[in-house]
Amino acid sequence: MVSGIWFQTFTAITASFGSAAMGLLNVWPSYTKYLYTANDTVLLTNPMTDSEVALLGSLPSLGGMLGTGVVGILIDKFGRRIGGLAITIPFLLSWAIIHMSSTSVLVLMARFLGGIAGGAYLVYGPVFISEVADDSIRGSLATFPNLFYGIGVLLSYILGWFSSYTVIIWINIMVAVVCCLLVMSVKESPIFLLRQNREEDAINAIAHYKGSSPTSVVVLKELSKLKLQLNPIVELIPVNEDSLSTAEDAEKEKLNSENIIPEVQQKVSSWRTLISSPSSRRAFLTLFIIITVQVFMGLVPVQVFAKTVFNKADPSKADLFSVLFALMLIFGCFVTAFISDKAGRRVLVISSSTLVAISMVILGAQTQYSFGPAWVTVVIILLYCFFFMCGAGTIPYVLLSEIFTPEVQNIASLLIGEWVWFLNFAIIAVFPYITSCLGMHGAFYIFAGFGVINAIVSFIIVPETKGLSNIDIQEAFLNRRRR
Repeated sequence: MVSGIWFQTFTAITASFGSAAMGLLNVWPSYTKYLYTANDTVLLTNPMTDSEVALLGSLPSLGGMLGTGVVGILIDKFGRRIGGLAITIPFLLSWAIIHMSSTSVLVLMARFLGGIAGGAYLVYGPVFISEVADDSIRGSLATFPNLFYGIGVLLSYILGWFSSYTVIIWINIMVAVVCCLLVMSVKESPIFLLRQNREEDAINAIAHYKGSSPTSVVVLKELSKLKLQLNPIVELIPVNEDSLSTAEDAEKEKLNSENIIPEVQQKVSSWRTLISSPSSRRAFLTLFIIITVQVFMGLVPVQVFAKTVFNKADPSKADLFSVLFALMLIFGCFVTAFISDKAGRRVLVISSSTLVAISMVILGAQTQYSFGPAWVTVVIILLYCFFFMCGAGTIPYVLLSEIFTPEVQNIASLLIGEWVWFLNFAIIAVFPYITSCLGMHGAFYIFAGFGVINAIVSFIIVPETKGLSNIDIQEAFLNRRRR
């Protein structure tokens, strides 16, 4: 069993390693753009214009929207190993093109290409982890994509502080190569194998991830559970038709796997299942709401503002402050990974959102009234980052990996991923208008308001999923609807 936990952890690391590569990719322009804009630049034939510099930072987000859209097709058709390799290769090509390019157009195309891989990993990680993780450690493993993104950001800041342009590119190429090797070294997902009618291979994969013999009771029980989860949610006709009167009751009967006549079930699409299944629909709306509110708690704009603050506080220590910022991202994810399967999901989201609201109010007051020196602002920003990642910034992605049935996991992850990319783009676009109308402090007060909203909404609509099986989680959403 210990070996099974190790194999699950290794697969979670593999499924999340692309997030580290995306962290490296996103931060890179912050210390590279001046090399491209200098009049005497030797990297390009002509210096980049202001519009090109803007695209240098934003194109990965556009690429991410495309990657999020295609990843489900790739991993459903080719599996988590070959499909994972396919979505990793753009990272490698992106940095190879940048290394060989001398024109802005090619560099920008490479940034878009790298964003495709990063967007794909936003879906790939939660999907793969949800398919191999035991219920007892699922919450901890589901934080790995956020954790590795923070590690990538940290590594990128350190590289920008100490390394040269060429060395940084080669390190990114090596990270992409390692990512490819990791993906090819893991065991295929049992759920994918069952969908391909490769039951014998699925049994061996389950045995691998459980650390047990293929003939053990543990493996056979898990096989039975996965088959039940893959049983499509359809128009169900129970033996005793008078006992069920609602769609919720029908689905609950299906989840209990009792008194259902299999011959009357008809396979339906994942999209239709997501819409027609009460528990899946409820789960999707819950996650949609809290992840929307979470984005408007302001981490992305605060990151942009932080760079200016760090330079104002002490230009000689701006790089150090950036590294500390990345460390707060990682530390917050570590805390969540350590306690999410003990404290639970709801309490972390509620407490984290409350602390974020408090820190944003203080940051707004500091920005408006300057009651302390510049380093006070730095400390508040670092605390805000830590509070955010201790629940509000990570738990929605934990829920993404555990609240959907395998039948709808891919389509739900795709829709949520696309929505997150759009929201990040939208909040960056409107942030300058908010600050021009209300001031920087006004924007921070708005973020504090969304922190309060997130705490209240999470208390009302988010069920506790700690340690629950997938079937039990569907029951939890059905029960909340009935209240």
